[in-house]
Amino acid sequence: METTNKSIDAVAIITRVYPAGNPTRDLLLRHGELVARKAIRILDRSPWLEADRSFVIQTAMLHDIGIGRTRCPDLGCTGTLPYVCHGIEGRKILDRLNLQRHGRVCERHVGVGISARQVERQQLPLPARDMLPRSVEERLICYADKFFSKTDNGRHEKTIEEITVGLARYEASYADRFLTLHRFFTQGADNTAGSAGDPLHQGERHP
Repeated sequence: METTNKSIDAVAIITRVYPAGNPTRDLLLRHGELVARKAIRILDRSPWLEADRSFVIQTAMLHDIGIGRTRCPDLGCTGTLPYVCHGIEGRKILDRLNLQRHGRVCERHVGVGISARQVERQQLPLPARDMLPRSVEERLICYADKFFSKTDNGRHEKTIEEITVGLARYEASYADRFLTLHRFFTQGADNTAGSAGDPLHQGERHP
């Protein structure tokens, strides 16, 4: 049975995986706090959105918990897996703690979500399934996360242009998908209602 939101201490979970003194713990706490604040500010100015705020804060803290299993020297991560795997590894960690809903956020925030077609097209070391954010909370963490780089410890909040240019270096569809999310969170209730089916698929380009 999945653990209920109110009983979750995200900091304690991070500390359980990365003990005090581990630089990955400090990185996750700093980045998570930035993403949480950004996400809550978005909700504060978007009263038409219905979201579980406790869950948003928890998953803002936990969404990158899998990074320690990846190889990313710039972040001090000394694992063996490619960095793109940190989402599915985070899901594994949280699934074992009966936090399946939280684990889905881990899996679906990478990139701007990753489709099965992209896994196959780019030959990514990931399961060949859609890993796209669907709930408002999943979309919100995916969106808010893109404003902060972990490599500069969040000292700079990126502009929309900086985010889209950076995403387009990987694939144009990622930038398209981010802009779809941007509209979803900034253009009011009418746009939200019109996008409720699955707006992220609208940003998918195919060769």
